[in-house]
Amino acid sequence: MSFQVPIISKLPQVKTTIFTTVGDLARKHNAIDLSQGFPNFEADPNLINLVSQAMQKGHNQYAGMRGLPDLRQILSDKINQLHGRHYKPETEITIVAGATQAIYTAITAFVHPKDEVIVLKPAYDCYEPAIELNGGIVVPISLEAPTYQIDWEVFKEKISSKTRMVIINTPHNPIGKIFSKADMLQLQEILRNTNIILLSDEVYEHIIFDGETHQSASRFSDLAQRSIICSSFGKTFHVTGWKIGYCVAPEQLSSEFQKVHQFNVFCVPRPVQHALAKYLETQQHYLGLGSFYQEKRDFFLNAIKDSRFKFTPSQGSFFQILDYSEITNEPDDILVKRLIVDHKLASIPVSEFNLNRRNDHMLRFCFAKKEETLTKAAEILNQI
Repeated sequence: MSFQVPIISKLPQVKTTIFTTVGDLARKHNAIDLSQGFPNFEADPNLINLVSQAMQKGHNQYAGMRGLPDLRQILSDKINQLHGRHYKPETEITIVAGATQAIYTAITAFVHPKDEVIVLKPAYDCYEPAIELNGGIVVPISLEAPTYQIDWEVFKEKISSKTRMVIINTPHNPIGKIFSKADMLQLQEILRNTNIILLSDEVYEHIIFDGETHQSASRFSDLAQRSIICSSFGKTFHVTGWKIGYCVAPEQLSSEFQKVHQFNVFCVPRPVQHALAKYLETQQHYLGLGSFYQEKRDFFLNAIKDSRFKFTPSQGSFFQILDYSEITNEPDDILVKRLIVDHKLASIPVSEFNLNRRNDHMLRFCFAKKEETLTKAAEILNQI
């Protein structure tokens, strides 16, 4: 008998993510995959060429720990122009290996054992494991379907002397909602006289619909001084596989963030940073994303308007949730499997993001796909 090392798991309740499980099942059954949040169309060839050119020019060694200065400068200019907040490119902007790394690094830098972290549920699935690995205590606040509005009185009741951090996500994955200006002002007022850090996940910052404006935490003075804001180039420019993003925070917070970052990944690929610095010079590359993805959202929703699914149009992100309560009472994870196996269409059960896996009879679909893919998916949904 071979020797087995005894293991005490730090995450005993964590299993393989729903994204991997559904993705594997979709491939096995050759299903149309509207489950995971990545486009099935190519990025701008100009961006690809810029990366290639950077490599050919010899930009292939380590970048600085904080990231390429030119890239940090143009990001500082962008945020100042869009949100009226100046972040010092020398110290307050960090280029990261994707937003998930930034979120993990931020939690690791600031959450101590027994600290409480407020998480609004449904929530993207990387928040809670990071909190638990650092000895923190998750304090969930459950948002009720179908509107998923925040009850700010309940929120205030959850804050205690042990609250170290609050995590928000706007535009929201999986729900597709955005925080309104009124929401952000409420949050600012509640946190004003506390020492609580705000971790704001804003990876879909440029994917906002129907003429609305992204209410970044950087727009609000008191929130900005306590906020770590995480963003993603991968989501913005259709290159999720590049795993590159950025994080902004006041110098005091950035300094602690970078202490962890330097021993986590140290730096991220240099040629990609050179390419992005050049690509960001054309503002339409990101300012046009709202209308680009709204066309896809509207195309998808128009194609399923006569189906038995109910929906409220997504306000932002890649995602649309569909209510199947008038179709069946079965749990959403069972329906997801049945749709893959029997109908060859993959989605994500929203219960995976809910407190205690509450079943709201909602499925999440990604519409960041080619029109032909969305058409085929709609044909299936219309037959359910």
